[in-house]
Amino acid sequence: MSVEYLDKVRNVGLEFNRLPQEEKEKYVRTATEPQGYGNDSITSNNVPLLWQSHLRLTTYPFEERKLDGWPQTPPSFREVLEEYSMNVKTLHDKLIQYMARCLNLEENSFEEEYGGTLQVIARFNFYIPCSYIDQIRTSSKHADSSAMTFLLQDKEIEGLEFQKDNKWFKAPVLPHAIFVIVGDQMEIMSNGIFKSAIHRVVPNPEKERVSLPLFCGPAQHKEIGPLKTLITED
Repeated sequence: MSVEYLDKVRNVGLEFNRLPQEEKEKYVRTATEPQGYGNDSITSNNVPLLWQSHLRLTTYPFEERKLDGWPQTPPSFREVLEEYSMNVKTLHDKLIQYMARCLNLEENSFEEEYGGTLQVIARFNFYIPCSYIDQIRTSSKHADSSAMTFLLQDKEIEGLEFQKDNKWFKAPVLPHAIFVIVGDQMEIMSNGIFKSAIHRVVPNPEKERVSLPLFCGPAQHKEIGPLKTLITED
């Protein structure tokens, strides 16, 4: 995937975000349907503050897509997101094979634990300029519940920090890179060998920012556990 291609993926998200609010709300999610457009908020001094909006769409398996929630503007949105998600799926499939080999396991070990139920969820995140930096840093600390997250960051604005040894480190801006984040399900399947990454979002007080994580892992109905070959008496 070239730098120009990754820019095209970012741009369809930006174009959607710059639509009039009433146009974006045609795709709003509901209490019973998590796919669609929505907002995140924090509460500071008892004042709710909208600091992030997002567009959450299941891209794989195909039968779980809710295409009525996929924007038709910009016209290339659906085509670009579908192609990109399939590229990321290929990347994911290869990477979990290599991770198994690192542990001297059969290449398909993690794939078998998935039970053939891979799910890919895309989430365009749109961050407005926001000066509530400390409050958001505190409220946004988390680990991903996916097995693996493939993150396309904003190409100019930093906004991600990772925790290691109780210290926080900034993720650099690398326009040509996709960041790979280990999630909770991979930590479980590897019996704690691969650690789920604690991270948080940091807002920019002056500029808007966009990011696109794709969350990959077993379907939500699939029960997983540590691979039996990785369980010892300890």
